Amino acid sequence: MPSFASLLAFAAPLMVLGAPAPVKRDTATNLLVLKFADVLEQFESQFYQQALQKFQASDFTAAGFVSAQVPVEQFTQIQADEAAHQTALEATIQSLGDSPISNCSFNFGNALNDVPTMAATARVVENLGVSAYLGAAHLIDDPVLLTAAGSILTVEARHQTILNVLSNGASIPQAFDVGFLPNEVLAIAGAFISGCDLGVPANQPLTITNTGAAQPGTLLTFSSPALNGSVDTSTLFCQMLVGGMPTSISLPLDQCIVPQGVEGPVGLFITADNQPLNNNVRDRATQAVLAGPTMAFIDTQKQQLSQLALSAGSSDSNNSSNGSSTDVSTTTISPSEASSIIASASSVNAAAPTDSAAAASATDSAAAASATDGAVAVSGSSASFSAGAAAPTGAATESDMTVVESPGTRNIATGSMGAITIDGWQS
Repeated sequence: MPSFASLLAFAAPLMVLGAPAPVKRDTATNLLVLKFADVLEQFESQFYQQALQKFQASDFTAAGFVSAQVPVEQFTQIQADEAAHQTALEATIQSLGDSPISNCSFNFGNALNDVPTMAATARVVENLGVSAYLGAAHLIDDPVLLTAAGSILTVEARHQTILNVLSNGASIPQAFDVGFLPNEVLAIAGAFISGCDLGVPANQPLTITNTGAAQPGTLLTFSSPALNGSVDTSTLFCQMLVGGMPTSISLPLDQCIVPQGVEGPVGLFITADNQPLNNNVRDRATQAVLAGPTMAFIDTQKQQLSQLALSAGSSDSNNSSNGSSTDVSTTTISPSEASSIIASASSVNAAAPTDSAAAASATDSAAAASATDGAVAVSGSSASFSAGAAAPTGAATESDMTVVESPGTRNIATGSMGAITIDGWQS
């Protein structure tokens, strides 16, 4: 029988979430946010439930864990937390006079093929959960609901740390996390969810096609329905969102090389212009986004905490969002070639606005660091290493608060500095 303390701990979020707001607020928008969050919690809870049912202790030790008890304990606790979040959110939705979305189907497919793939996917799931709650916070106008959602966010961040450790990454890789808008969250999670309408149009999905772990100096390659034969990929850009930076690092798509100094989760987008994306979700101009985000993990710090859970000879977890094999297929380029590629990408952004200076300086520092390092590993033997890509004619100089007529066109007008309307979140 559960103790009084455990019952009280479970009831606390329900009481907080169910408390009436002192002022009448935009209930329809708040409900949409809560229902979206609830589906994500259903998705997470079922993922861990199926994983725990499928894998035995021997599967975890075969995957490189010193003892199956460590990961099983953590996955079990995380699953219980996600189920509690789901219960609390659904009780709140009902208290506001609506019903939770209950007709979603969750198909995890290859993500549950084996323990290494499951653990890599779980890391994406938990980092995505943090980004989802962080990115939706500004959409909640009820301070009681916002505080309650924050209490879930802090727990998701604890899950994130555990999965970083179990994946042989830095437990806390950055001092800041990256927020994703709901349509951006679905670019990643949408592949697992079907049969229901979440009221949010998903961005086009994006997949990293590299095999092996991404590291500074890795040239990232992608696939997406948005990158079809009718699109001239030589005119596209990859955007890297990193925690703590004011804007994304913007690079030509065929020169999407991970700079030095990047650690932990990176949100990757494909855009039609080289305008860096704002790390502030409220002010992020997303009209030129063609696909993404997807998520990569750059793990250069090997910490003792991970070594306590993983056997000495175990492989690093996969860094891409598709949970593929960790076998590495790489070629190398010289430090001077890497420096030239990143430096030429920096010149593309020379005319970028002042608020993207940090992103440009990051690529410059990457070039300098590459020049002093040894050979740089680049995943994918068919990659192009042309270092002479020129900036598009008339590089944009507008701010991030810009309006684009349609994907593929240049920014043509500057918007107001007020809050923006986000498609799919109108009441």
